[in-house]
Amino acid sequence: MLLPLVLVLALTPPTAAVTVPGAEHQQLARLTDLTTTGTTRSGHTDPADWAGLTSAALPVPAAVPGIQIDGYFPDTSSTNTNHGWQHDAQFVLRLPDRWNGGLVVTGAPGVREQYANDRAISDWVLSRGYAFASTDKGNTGAQFYRDGRAMEEWNRRFTQLTTAARTAVTRRYGHAPRRTIATGISNGGYLVRWQLENRGHLYDGGVDWEGTLWTTDGPNPLTFLPPVLRAYPAYVAGSSDAHAQMVAAGFPAGTEFLWDYHYRYYWDLTQRIYREEFDPGFDGALEAGVPFCASGTPSCDADYSYAARRRIAGPLVSRIDLTGKVKRPLLTVHGTYDVLLPISQDSDVYAAMTPDRLHRYYRVEQGTHVDGLVDAYPDRLRPLAPCHRAAFVALERWLDGVAPPKSATLSRPADVSTCPLS
Repeated sequence: MLLPLVLVLALTPPTAAVTVPGAEHQQLARLTDLTTTGTTRSGHTDPADWAGLTSAALPVPAAVPGIQIDGYFPDTSSTNTNHGWQHDAQFVLRLPDRWNGGLVVTGAPGVREQYANDRAISDWVLSRGYAFASTDKGNTGAQFYRDGRAMEEWNRRFTQLTTAARTAVTRRYGHAPRRTIATGISNGGYLVRWQLENRGHLYDGGVDWEGTLWTTDGPNPLTFLPPVLRAYPAYVAGSSDAHAQMVAAGFPAGTEFLWDYHYRYYWDLTQRIYREEFDPGFDGALEAGVPFCASGTPSCDADYSYAARRRIAGPLVSRIDLTGKVKRPLLTVHGTYDVLLPISQDSDVYAAMTPDRLHRYYRVEQGTHVDGLVDAYPDRLRPLAPCHRAAFVALERWLDGVAPPKSATLSRPADVSTCPLS
């Protein structure tokens, strides 16, 4: 059981003694407020990094004083420009004065940086007394694939930060964390799954918010994105057959109002850059293909066939793929209106891969991939953040011996700022 919130300052080493082992560079700041209200003012976050991930209505908790350590581990790539460092493998570690004995570790969603989870996750877990650590995964931005086996590095960096953060927490508070929880959104959720499958000894459990599913045999984004890239232009032109193809690819009827936005900002870019990570030879001398190419264009990602290219792409996917063999309790939340990682091609499949005794899965009706879209469609979408928080609390109770509610599809409540799990 977690400790009650207690004032720890008088019992711990001086602030200057708190360091992150293995960091090549680190800088420590004593802050009156570690939440985004305070860090936005003080320059200890990057609002652009978390823009669009949460709805405007997501509350910000009261001020949480404590220590923030920003730094980076040794690395040779330089896509992350935060602090003017031009250095990857950046991290942030926040240590509240009033600590509950726990540590939460997360990784950036998408190809964002280490501050991406500050509104969605850091604010809330800090208010509950947890220490919080986040990594940029070792490479960032739409050209992340240039780092070479970039996704393999994501997993190493998450493990590296977890180990280092546990030591730093011990130095700060005088004893090791009594509970370590992994959590994350999208690619960050993928990291949670991978860590609990492969590095389970480091964690007590995890909460997976719509994690990306990568399997060597499929499904994975390279199996469901090309069909939708082929079909969507014809759907816009009025083809009923193309609409049926979209639905067959996993994008459910009723989500059509989201398709144009995702075509313009997600589907095409996501397909091209992840295909470049796993199958760079598909487009010859090109890099990440031809944006928004029409089917039939040479080297067009709309015509990519993972099945036909599996002999080439499969061995690299297998180095980062998921098996479902989690070693610690895991709770997953995923929206039924997710049209970047469609639920039927992702978490529905992953839930069937995991042992029931260690996994709970909550399908959130009308939840979509990013909560920022809820502000544009408040009558058609609901935020996932309340469901992530409900699942997090359920994990806490599970670790205390109280089994969480059974896996279920969660209908829309009257108050979407809540998320009953049963």
